[in-house]
Amino acid sequence: MKIKFQKYQGTGNDFIIINNSFLNFPKKNKDLINRLCDRKFGIGADGLILINPSKNTDFEMAYFNSDGLVGSMCGNGARCSAHFAMDNGIAKSNTLFNACDGNHSAAINNGVVSLSMQNVNNIKSYDDGLFIDTGSPHFIKIVDDLEQYDVYSEGKNINNSLVFKKDGVNVNFVEKISNSEFIVRTYERGVNNETLSCGTGVTAVALAMYKLSKTSLNDLKIKTLGGDLSVSFSPSDIGFEKISLSGKVELIFKGEFQL
Repeated sequence: MKIKFQKYQGTGNDFIIINNSFLNFPKKNKDLINRLCDRKFGIGADGLILINPSKNTDFEMAYFNSDGLVGSMCGNGARCSAHFAMDNGIAKSNTLFNACDGNHSAAINNGVVSLSMQNVNNIKSYDDGLFIDTGSPHFIKIVDDLEQYDVYSEGKNINNSLVFKKDGVNVNFVEKISNSEFIVRTYERGVNNETLSCGTGVTAVALAMYKLSKTSLNDLKIKTLGGDLSVSFSPSDIGFEKISLSGKVELIFKGEFQL
């Protein structure tokens, strides 16, 4: 059986996306997903996304990490999914869809996808940073000279630490540029390496910088290795609400593979 796919990227975070309208993709075959995401022996991607039918929304997004396991919420993957759905007639430029953490709305305009995120209340302080769950778990640490920082080694150490080893954690290293702009590099669990961008990580960084009084603004530009993203939000009594993640999305290529 041949399966058609399209590959999208959002600020360098790339995904294999499949229209799974007949629910015939073998989603439990983690070896297959791992092979498809392999950059030397497969198509190559940070993750694989199935666009499934949904009764109450335009579609359901099912995300898998490149290791083949079911992933938690992926912000850039969700933005790419919304664009894919519009491009393939599944949804319009304003869409509502379901992901593992609930419903999300997205608006698409000239390649820029703005995604609504869930409210954030789960914030924990540690001696060297903050833990924030934005649909995926993130640890945020402020560093100097981020360009020279050993993101892979330090991120791996934190992910494998006693505090986070059981479930794993994505690790974001941040450097302040100005009151309105920060730069971040992210080590992602599931990928087990640094990625060019992480949408839920960028969101967590923006909220953390406000929480730590590193900025007084609630609309921030976050620079990643793969490009710029914008995060806006409203502080609440228990955390943050009205959170939006925005940035460009691009179709890279289309193809098919044989099962």
